[in-house]
Amino acid sequence: MSRFFAYLSKMKYINRWGLMRNTEPENIQEHSLEVALIAHALAVIKNTLYNGRVDSNRVAVLALYHEIGEVIVGDLPAPIKYFNAAIQHAFSDIETIARKKLFNMLPAELQPQYRPLIFPTEEAEAELVKAADKIAAYLKCLQELKHGNQDFQKAAQTLKKRIEQIQLPEVKYFIERFLPSYSLTIDELNEEP
Repeated sequence: MSRFFAYLSKMKYINRWGLMRNTEPENIQEHSLEVALIAHALAVIKNTLYNGRVDSNRVAVLALYHEIGEVIVGDLPAPIKYFNAAIQHAFSDIETIARKKLFNMLPAELQPQYRPLIFPTEEAEAELVKAADKIAAYLKCLQELKHGNQDFQKAAQTLKKRIEQIQLPEVKYFIERFLPSYSLTIDELNEEP
């Protein structure tokens, strides 16, 4: 009996943004789906417009798995996780141990297929997932600010600066073409452009 997927099903119980008041809670399962959608789009944009050669479907699946270690260790808030290099390094080690524990729950015959998803090594793909992760976090901040929650003001500013520093044209394209529509209401989304 493998407990791998049963463990992953607990992603919906791990809330993000633990030190901040949220008008709408977000769990790592929801976050992972949003990151996967954005990462896939970044890969498609890269391949279509900027001569990229990444597997957009693989990038999406990597994004689905990018937070799995948190079902064991939880979501450590960014101010703590990045407080200093020693804490960041220690937490990275803890997440690696958690990923190994989950990986070892898989049947041996499936492990070769899941190893590259749980322990990704392709830098170009990982770079797109990291960028999508930042964009998704920024979108969460914008959503909270839209609902009047000023607790997310500083996080939004920090994430915006980090996104602007990403040297990927597909990120700039996504921000320019897609980000503005996230502020629209459902009625505005349904209007003809």
